[in-house]
Amino acid sequence: MRYLRDGVGPPLLLLHGLLGYSFSWRYAIPALARHATVHAVDMLGVGFSDRPRGLDCCLRANAERLLCFLDAVGMAECDLLGTSHGGAVAMMGAALAPERIRHLILVAPVNPWSAHGTTMAALLSSRLIAPIFLRAAPHLQIAYSFVLRRLYGDTARIRPGTLEGYSAPLVTPGAFDSGISVLRSWTRDLRQLKSMLPRIAHIPTLLIWGSMDAAVDPLSATRLRENFENCRLVMFEGVGHLPYEEVPDQFNNAVIEFLEPGPPGNL
Repeated sequence: MRYLRDGVGPPLLLLHGLLGYSFSWRYAIPALARHATVHAVDMLGVGFSDRPRGLDCCLRANAERLLCFLDAVGMAECDLLGTSHGGAVAMMGAALAPERIRHLILVAPVNPWSAHGTTMAALLSSRLIAPIFLRAAPHLQIAYSFVLRRLYGDTARIRPGTLEGYSAPLVTPGAFDSGISVLRSWTRDLRQLKSMLPRIAHIPTLLIWGSMDAAVDPLSATRLRENFENCRLVMFEGVGHLPYEEVPDQFNNAVIEFLEPGPPGNL
């Protein structure tokens, strides 16, 4: 499993979304590393990590591998930040080992109250469509640009090199296999996740969303928030699914403020 490491301080693990990898955190790592020891992983089957044939990418399997990573790098506990599908993995990992997670930061996490993506997951993972998609996907570079633009609230904020960075690992054979595996268990995984949420209700949690998120419904933030005893919601107006790229300074400040709150009474 490939990962990036930087900084000194309390351990903070960054977990990318379904179409991302550690590249997603290129604007977050330098800022957060001034306050924490940051680890940003490429989950197995994604980015520049290994792609074992037949890898089980259901939510629980990904979460269990995440906990194995903590063991491998000697991290007894950590603050855990996950985005999109990585946010769902983060919640499942925390539910499996709540004693190891100090704080949760969930950025537009896939959750049981957002219907976005459910139909597409069923379609792309079907026995008829999946083989066609896996053969065609590596040759659909123009589609990557369309998907990226859809994830931004303001496409003028897409910086040079973004599309190229996300596209780089997609030329590797088997680049889309893990994604199809994730989609096959999508609905079942969300049902299981919902049943596990009481196990993490006590963990201090920060939810971050963009009001123009087209991938995970911003309205689901309220329902998800109700499952936590101590949960703060930050909604960035006019921002899409990738606030850590679209408004990185505001994003980084929100995370740092949550992990390092000022003295009581300060305004």
